[in-house]
Amino acid sequence: MEIKSGVYAVGAVDSKIRMFHGYQTPIGTTYNSYLIVDEQITLIDFVKAPFAQTLLSNIRAVIGGRRIDHLICNHAEPDHSGALPDVLKAYPAAKVYGTANCQKALAAYYPEAEMDFQAVKAGETLHVGQNTLTFIPMPMVHWPDSMATYLAEQKILFSNDALGQHIGTGQVFDSELPLEALLDRAGDYYANIVLPYGSQTMKALEAAEPLAIETIAPSHGVIWTKHIPEILERYARWGNNETDEKAVIVYDSMYHSTEHIANALTEGFVRAGVPVRPVDLKTRHISDILLDVLEAKYICVGSPTLNNQIMPSVASFLTYLKGLSPKNRTGIAFGSYGWSGEAVPNITERLKQLRMKLPLEGLRINFKPSPSELNEALEFGKKFAKILKG
Repeated sequence: MEIKSGVYAVGAVDSKIRMFHGYQTPIGTTYNSYLIVDEQITLIDFVKAPFAQTLLSNIRAVIGGRRIDHLICNHAEPDHSGALPDVLKAYPAAKVYGTANCQKALAAYYPEAEMDFQAVKAGETLHVGQNTLTFIPMPMVHWPDSMATYLAEQKILFSNDALGQHIGTGQVFDSELPLEALLDRAGDYYANIVLPYGSQTMKALEAAEPLAIETIAPSHGVIWTKHIPEILERYARWGNNETDEKAVIVYDSMYHSTEHIANALTEGFVRAGVPVRPVDLKTRHISDILLDVLEAKYICVGSPTLNNQIMPSVASFLTYLKGLSPKNRTGIAFGSYGWSGEAVPNITERLKQLRMKLPLEGLRINFKPSPSELNEALEFGKKFAKILKG
């Protein structure tokens, strides 16, 4: 599909994928690739390996028997570069461009592939006829090799993983989807992939700020044309770790005791006027919770004690959260226990490792909570919310 004069989307839709790096993708994803047809022909990114023939077929539908002169690799991760060996077999005279770290990664992934590689630096350009491409390295958004590419004459930023979404339902442009649903998918994507690299993301956006941009073409999901101000505003919030005055309560429970505590805490937040979302880990995947975590200032984590430890589902959530490293959050731990009660202090320690503020000691209740203990939990939630609200 032609997205602007002489610029074509030639990637692949993966509507069946449901898990991506441990992150659920309930509506699939895309592996975007872009073809620029000028005096010289340029291909940006190369889709996941199983979709190589789809990519090559899409390319031939646009250029027929013409050759590709330039291959730009914005990111060496295999969902972006997997088809590169097949593309090089089809177009062996093409030169490959990317950062020096990209060159190292491609050599490690595809040692059998012969390629003429040119490492590029910030601000370097490639003239392909009427169009000029400028390279914008953005290390650690989200790999060391990452970069974006800017097509000046068409005012297109090929943004790599930044500003992407996992949407594999066939839409091409942001105007084809309801804005809030689209921003939620972009939030899911940011929270599960980009969140640890907020400061680097902000630097990359600052580097792109002077550019005239009418189209943002990411490596996954739909192309931004209509709602560029909205997604840039959200990225600024997320990149600066700005949150809303709301809470998320994440827990698992064996015999409903910890669940009852979670419900009482929820009621306490509600009575204190703080929006709150309780999340039972038996009903939602850990990656599905991250959109709530991305926007909530207050994180409450609960578990009963099982074999002197946290329940595996809660431990998995905390491990996942540690890798994503959200900042400027306030937390509490809670849970029920039988005879030992290590879960709450264990959770508290993990929240400390995440550098969360912990204004109150964790809440522990022995066995099934009594009505008075549930009222204590409710008051605990109110007290916590009032402390947070000042």
